[in-house]
Amino acid sequence: MHGLIGRRVFSGSAKSLRWQQQRCFSKVAQREEALLQDNGVDGLKMPPCDYTPPPYTGPTADEILAQRKKYLSPSMPYFYDKPLNIVDGKRQYLFDEKGRRYLDGFGGIATVSCGHCHPEVVEAIVNQTKRIQHSTILYLNHAIGDFAQALANKLPGNLKVVFFTNSGTEANELAMLIARLYTGCHDIISLRNAYHGNGAGTMGATAQANWKFNVIQSGVHHAVNPDPYRGVFGSDGEKYAKDVQDLIDFGTSGHVAGFLCEAIQGVGGIVELAPGYLPAVCNSVKKAGGLFIADEVQSGFARTGSNFWGFEGHGVVPDIVTMAKGIGNGIPLGAVVTTPAVADVLTRRNYFNTFGGNPVCTAAGLAVLNVIEKEKLQENALLVGSYLKERLNALKDKYELIGDVRGRGFMLGVELVTDRELKTPAKAETMHVMDKMKDLGVLIGKGGFYGNVFRITPPLCFTKEDADFLADAMDYTISKI
Repeated sequence: MHGLIGRRVFSGSAKSLRWQQQRCFSKVAQREEALLQDNGVDGLKMPPCDYTPPPYTGPTADEILAQRKKYLSPSMPYFYDKPLNIVDGKRQYLFDEKGRRYLDGFGGIATVSCGHCHPEVVEAIVNQTKRIQHSTILYLNHAIGDFAQALANKLPGNLKVVFFTNSGTEANELAMLIARLYTGCHDIISLRNAYHGNGAGTMGATAQANWKFNVIQSGVHHAVNPDPYRGVFGSDGEKYAKDVQDLIDFGTSGHVAGFLCEAIQGVGGIVELAPGYLPAVCNSVKKAGGLFIADEVQSGFARTGSNFWGFEGHGVVPDIVTMAKGIGNGIPLGAVVTTPAVADVLTRRNYFNTFGGNPVCTAAGLAVLNVIEKEKLQENALLVGSYLKERLNALKDKYELIGDVRGRGFMLGVELVTDRELKTPAKAETMHVMDKMKDLGVLIGKGGFYGNVFRITPPLCFTKEDADFLADAMDYTISKI
């Protein structure tokens, strides 16, 4: 551990040490309460935390922002008018340059699964780095094999062959390539409102103008999104599925390479698939000779709570599964998992990834799997996530501004609208609430095509007390609009 806590910096007896630690915690709590009072809030208290970060001595937020504007791509976005300089993290909490604590309700975009700086994940990374940081998969190293075996054992059916990448975009690019090679077809079907990456192929599969540049994107057909809230057929999954069959019949040769979708659309605004949709679509795609590619980049690794993988909630088994984000708790790591027969197509030519399967990254991935199981984080995501969803639904009943609450486990969405009948996106109000919640010490994300959906995807170690604080902060902020 860093900082004062966990280090022998106090003199005297153990009793004296505990007293001084408690006094340190008390000062932190007093400072947090004072900050809430400065924002005009009484009675709202952040759950206690037994960690105090070491003093920060680096550049200020203003200095970093100036450096970023001068040397980094102008395409790189940031939240808030005054972006945060996050310098430390512990489990579900983040700390800024001044030592202020924030409850992390975004998890680095559904990426921090075990919690920030989880000691077992950190230990695995450090130990592997001390031995060898990188060689190449052209030599043998047990780290990649150990993780591949453990990962394959978490998947159903014959999904036993793993290819490691560095990101979700790379994983989806590779999955689309494999499907096209295996089937001999070029056509891929994805959903409107989907986001699958920003590479050459995945930008074609992505179906939001916000994320697409005016470059050649061929061979992808976008089906009507089976969105129970905004979709034309409500929650009738089979009616949406008919559009996929129509695309196959009228937009292709009758044969396709595959169908690519998320179990819950993340960037698209935490949109769940209408019930009955996925089994019907998979049936149509199979008849057309295609493969089902499940994009588990955000919904995988126990985030939905009810299942380890999002697709398991729909009673289907994919031919290919792609993953990233939560797989490494923040380490750059992604993977494609498929069957031996499908995987064999990559042997037709040379296919290689320099950093995919890096021993440090795969050691981290194995530690993440172990922590999720050891600490029963899937069960926690189900119990606490369901409780948080209940709290958010209560806010929906209280405020007309909230049009919809959706999602599962720790992948939740809250959509703000200015008119419930017309479902008019409340974009300005979304930005306002986000900013004010930040002032209260709660960080959440946003998404959706209109930018009016809160994305709540915290680390899986989130507690009931954390859920209450998040909901109370949102309640207070909306009440002041």
